[in-house]
Amino acid sequence: MKWFKADEGIRYREHPTRKHGVRLDRYFSIYYRLDGKQREEGLGWASKGWDLKKAKARLSELLENKRTGKGPVTLAESREQAKVEREIKAQADAETARAELSLANLWPGYLDVAMGTKPKSMRREKELWKLWVAPTVGSKPLKQVSPLDLERMKKRLAAVGRSARTIQYALALVRQMFNHARKAGLFAGDSPTKQVSKTKVVNQRVRFLSPEEAEQLLATLAEYSQDVHDQALLSLFSGCRWGEVAGLTWGNVDFNSNNLHLLDTKHGQRSIPMTAKVRDMLTRRQGEAKAHTPEILVFPARTGRPSPQVSQSFHHALVKLGFNDGVTDRRQKVCFHTLRHSYASWLVMAGTPLYTVARLLGHSTLSMTERYSHLAPDHVREAVANLEAFEKGRSGKMVRIGRD
Repeated sequence: MKWFKADEGIRYREHPTRKHGVRLDRYFSIYYRLDGKQREEGLGWASKGWDLKKAKARLSELLENKRTGKGPVTLAESREQAKVEREIKAQADAETARAELSLANLWPGYLDVAMGTKPKSMRREKELWKLWVAPTVGSKPLKQVSPLDLERMKKRLAAVGRSARTIQYALALVRQMFNHARKAGLFAGDSPTKQVSKTKVVNQRVRFLSPEEAEQLLATLAEYSQDVHDQALLSLFSGCRWGEVAGLTWGNVDFNSNNLHLLDTKHGQRSIPMTAKVRDMLTRRQGEAKAHTPEILVFPARTGRPSPQVSQSFHHALVKLGFNDGVTDRRQKVCFHTLRHSYASWLVMAGTPLYTVARLLGHSTLSMTERYSHLAPDHVREAVANLEAFEKGRSGKMVRIGRD
């Protein structure tokens, strides 16, 4: 392709067909001597913004740099320098963005990830974010969120009567958002929650039903809803959590071994022997069901999916019976979880070993079951008394066993 001289050290060639304005498009190039050798570098097409004036300015700039010894002396060096400068600027912009990143900026990304990894807890986290975290520290850059800010949030939660567990959940949300930022490379420090004093949770249910109260509750529930009656009966005589009741399928019910096989529980899998009442109830429901293949729920909601929460019929029954009248301590209030607590309490009162109770309840550690130990019957205490008598030995002197 033929080249045409445009000026000293500048030439161009024309595109064979493409036009720019009324003329053929031109490609500009500069040439000069560097270190005793002829050098030529292309600039670009006129259609991309190049013209003779810009070409002369660029050539003059490079020649001046060569004369003074400052700056790039070739287009390649100039482009490399521009690239480095862009990278430095991008890095500086990223640092600025990280320095200014707030929890509010972080929330949408955290929400997307959390919805995929822990969808069940997102309703609570959204509420905590909206009511407490966002108003307190949402607009602050992550680097400026201090332990004092979080202590103030704790104080506000406590002032309106929120439980210690709710306060823990709010702090956990903040901690998880900081962890998310760190994993995404948006934050390099520690979460300020590490320096916040821990709130002691005394949240264990104390109230359990007597057999007479259980009978009254089941009878009243039957007046409102047979389904809710059956759900309560199952929890009361198997210790199932609400989620385990709602998610129970016919595939979990083994009439041959007389067991309920729970496969996806809070702490793994467990099997629970069916009492006669539970077996009779499930046998009746199976006979009434239109279909009872393994994947079908025993207590399906109208959608065919597990019910998200306990029916209001349960709460109406409690109001009618007056079980919670005048009760202000939530640990003393009767709720659906009281049924599971009653099951465990009755087992211990009947002399069932705590280890066995832990297995039936699906506790991950025995310490979770030890809160029922005070309900152990007298014959368990008698066993300890017998041990003390054995220690005394025939001589009547106390024999030390083990170290002090």
